[in-house]
Amino acid sequence: MQELVIREFSFHQLNANLLWPGTFAFIEWLVHHRSWVDGRKVIELGSGTGALAIFLHKSIGVDITTSDYDDVQIEENIAYNCQINGVIPVLPHVRHSWGDVFPISNPGWDLIIASDILLYVKQYSNLIKSLSFLLKSYESKAIDIISSCGDGSCPLPRPAFLMSWRRRIGREDESQFFTGCEKTGLVVSHLGSRVYCITLKDVTGDHST
Repeated sequence: MQELVIREFSFHQLNANLLWPGTFAFIEWLVHHRSWVDGRKVIELGSGTGALAIFLHKSIGVDITTSDYDDVQIEENIAYNCQINGVIPVLPHVRHSWGDVFPISNPGWDLIIASDILLYVKQYSNLIKSLSFLLKSYESKAIDIISSCGDGSCPLPRPAFLMSWRRRIGREDESQFFTGCEKTGLVVSHLGSRVYCITLKDVTGDHST
């Protein structure tokens, strides 16, 4: 397993200072399902310290962009963590506060990932708005048909959102996010191990593990 050195803030009002325990569980899941991320163009929402993205880039060469709240401290800390772990040039980063206009009008990521980002219930509608934009803005390419499910090694459709959620909050609060996704026209699938896949209704794929 790849070892990283990660700097955390002593304090940050958005909790972007911490490396959540759920990240380690998600890393193990993604390594076990490596074919699900191979060859994908990935963006991570709520990157925090950047640890998950740095690990995936260093260990299995994932083409990944980090993203978090529009805050220069978060961006600078992710860049620092990239540098001390030998990721030079640093990973591309998008400063974006959920719900705001996305700074890239035509994003091309076919896989969105996140770990433990459902802490703030009041932000669910904003998160769903940004997530929907990223999913709906992806333009399918001919290669997607060949590479998505052809040999069964990459069962995720393009585009897709993979999320690990291991922090415990009230079940009613937690369910608001998934219900909100479904009301927006998204499909939620539980893959097991507290990992969820969220896709557009007209995108199909075999999500078996």
